[in-house]
Amino acid sequence: MEHNGKLYIETVGCQMNMLDSELVVAALRNQGYELCESPKEADTVLFNTCSVREHAEHKIYSSVGRLKYGRRKRPNQVIGVIGCMAQKDQQKVFEKAPHVDLVVGTGQLAEIPRLVDEVRTTRKKQVAVSLGRRDGSRDAVAGSFTSYDPLRDPQMRPSPWQAFVRIMIGCDKFCTYCVVPTTRGPEQSRPPSDIAREVRTLAEQGVREVTLLGQTVNSYKHTEEGRLHRLSDLLEMIHDTSGIERIKFVTNYPKDMTDDLLQAMRDLPKVSRYLHVPLQAGCNDVLKRMKRGYTVEDYREMMQRINATLPDCAVSSDFIVGFCGESEESFQKSMDAVREFRFKNSFIFKYSPRPGTKADDLFDDDVPESVKKRRNNELLALQTAISEEDNAEFIGRTVEILVEGPSKKASRERASMDLPGWHDAAKLEATDDGAGADTVPADSSGAAASAAMQLVGRTKCDRIVVFDGNPRLAGTLAEVRVEDCTATTLLGAIVTREVQHGSAGLLPILS
Repeated sequence: MEHNGKLYIETVGCQMNMLDSELVVAALRNQGYELCESPKEADTVLFNTCSVREHAEHKIYSSVGRLKYGRRKRPNQVIGVIGCMAQKDQQKVFEKAPHVDLVVGTGQLAEIPRLVDEVRTTRKKQVAVSLGRRDGSRDAVAGSFTSYDPLRDPQMRPSPWQAFVRIMIGCDKFCTYCVVPTTRGPEQSRPPSDIAREVRTLAEQGVREVTLLGQTVNSYKHTEEGRLHRLSDLLEMIHDTSGIERIKFVTNYPKDMTDDLLQAMRDLPKVSRYLHVPLQAGCNDVLKRMKRGYTVEDYREMMQRINATLPDCAVSSDFIVGFCGESEESFQKSMDAVREFRFKNSFIFKYSPRPGTKADDLFDDDVPESVKKRRNNELLALQTAISEEDNAEFIGRTVEILVEGPSKKASRERASMDLPGWHDAAKLEATDDGAGADTVPADSSGAAASAAMQLVGRTKCDRIVVFDGNPRLAGTLAEVRVEDCTATTLLGAIVTREVQHGSAGLLPILS
């Protein structure tokens, strides 16, 4: 059936989902599809979903519901629900949203181009999902979840200079509140040679920072050519890739924070001094019900080793408030943990039961919603105060940042003025004829692309920095003097240098 070749994709959830969307878009672009900004324009609409929190599922079903009657005018439109919620709900998606044509789980994303064509040809609903964790042997189930890392699409990345690299899929921790072992399957690590090859390809495309992804990324293990590779070995393998300036990795599991990994971070200059290590709760009784596999004392010992090996390392965390059986005393222990460990930032969530998890089967959701909300706000206020105090310590310092591009504020201003987006500007920069440093492409309004604007970047310890600067700095390392801060952001000014003509020094300029 005829279609207009336009593709709309909406993504919710983690960085893993963002990477999945990039790869799906690349595969469809390879068949001639073109991205658009509204589902009303597209004959192919995909929703890449998350099941970690109930709110994320409600958001997707609402978005899908808004397309229900638009099908009358677009009978050839294909609507697909893909990713974690698709793997979890499967046929339930069709029951809740009968106008959906396609349900594809996390392990079958490579099938999407074929399945979209199949729907258009037959107008029959298509389902492609992996085996459940109890539907076969571990090898059989693992084989039904495939790591999908073929093509890449730079336009879907956080910026032209940053890219995600999946080093493993799945999880075997089975925390009682979590659906990931079901929606992402058994833990599997990719061969290090494949990862190194992918990083080299990204560097050739202009990427300067790679973030290695895994549900528990520091659990990475893969034997290749008779040698066991851990995350520390992988970091060393990719560290000297020409063009790569920064390497990050998320998310870490406390019990797998080994000394060899900390020492690799210390000894490899390109590796960021930043670790995201969820604690989830500051009470051992709650951690036991969560089946997290460690105690607060274990976490404290890990933090002591981090601080001893990497005194300049920033650590962030996740917390769930209102988990089953969490008393006021238990919650106050989480408050105490935040005071003790002084996280750079924390992602704080109210517990919501997830069907199919052990917590939903074994425990009552016995904390009232009003109490969850209050605890969420109290923990967030404490974390905000700590973040403000710690960020203030940077005032007066000069920090090195990797410049990512325009800040959100600058991007909104460019959009309101109908100026090219950042990816368009990057393409423009890439096609510059090299006539000289003073030759600057102009945008559609005639304004010089080198006009100063508010830019954003991150320090080596992953603190966000905004400053006014030349957009040509994007994708480079620059020095910024910090002048002020908020709880989330350092505010600064670019450090300029005076150099003689013909010298080799870097000279950031404002305009």
